[in-house]
Amino acid sequence: MTRKKNFERQFFSDEDGLRFATPWPVAAYRAKRLKCSSLADISCGIGGQTVYFAKECEVVYAIEIDPAKLKLARKNCKLFGLNNVEFICGDALCQDVIDQIPAVDVVFSDPARAAAEDERDIANLTPHIPDVLTAYSGKTRNFAFEVPPQLTPERIPFDCELEYLSLNGELNRLNLYFGYLKSCSISALALPGPVKLCGDLRHNGDNKLINADQPGKYLYEPDPSVIKAELLPELAAEIQNKNVEIFRIDNKRLMLTSNYIAEHPMIKNTFRVVFSAGFVPEDINRELKKLGYGKVLLRAEVDPTMYWDIRKRLEKDLKGDRKVNLFARGRTAYICEKI
Repeated sequence: MTRKKNFERQFFSDEDGLRFATPWPVAAYRAKRLKCSSLADISCGIGGQTVYFAKECEVVYAIEIDPAKLKLARKNCKLFGLNNVEFICGDALCQDVIDQIPAVDVVFSDPARAAAEDERDIANLTPHIPDVLTAYSGKTRNFAFEVPPQLTPERIPFDCELEYLSLNGELNRLNLYFGYLKSCSISALALPGPVKLCGDLRHNGDNKLINADQPGKYLYEPDPSVIKAELLPELAAEIQNKNVEIFRIDNKRLMLTSNYIAEHPMIKNTFRVVFSAGFVPEDINRELKKLGYGKVLLRAEVDPTMYWDIRKRLEKDLKGDRKVNLFARGRTAYICEKI
């Protein structure tokens, strides 16, 4: 048995199971959202998600083509004292397997994907989502799929809810919900919490925020699920009376800014802008010494081979533990203290 951070407690697993396991807070959240009388879990693997489905549903049908993985799924369900799971070994798209599944409330599928791709493509998932929708259309209208969170909204060609999910401030999953499971067209969800923000893909861009040329007194780093779901206007709308604007730092960092302190559970980090200056490490270093800062977290697009050289120049002869974050937009550096 193996105990890893992805698992709530010891699990029986193989190496693939460890590598692709759903973190237990995600599995628990998803099971509560899909709670129903009967659910089919396609490509269940070692049962990391199946266990949580079985905690919430009356009966779960766990389908897995690999008999070794299905054996581990059986052991894990037994480990949790669950006896409401029916295990089926075979290809989920094979008619013999489909015939063993009665009408169910929900079909869930976590399709297999390559360990690494130059660019994630929804067409590369196995089994293909359209094939699952067709094969099980006689069993239910309600489907949920897990797909790579790197996929942007415009690359999802289905009428469903896109739920970008973060865990502890890091983008973690993208769930697709069909049928009555769909609560909106696109959403961002942060765990633990959960905290959810909904939007409408048909009106994306209707409520465009002002793009600031300069930051205000405060910078706000949104939860990555909000960025990926393109819901910054919806987040700003919930931060009332703060005159929030968008401030794009660089190609990787999109932030909100205002002159007034704001709070929202979808704000990952808040920074106070201490000062700005030309991106000349020696000049910044002199100012940091005056202000009593001792460490610099360089969060800028710089040549990776130059990172530590720039960092050393910024921190030369600094003393103490007070930290600042350095963001750079073009040739301007913004020195910010996390609050």
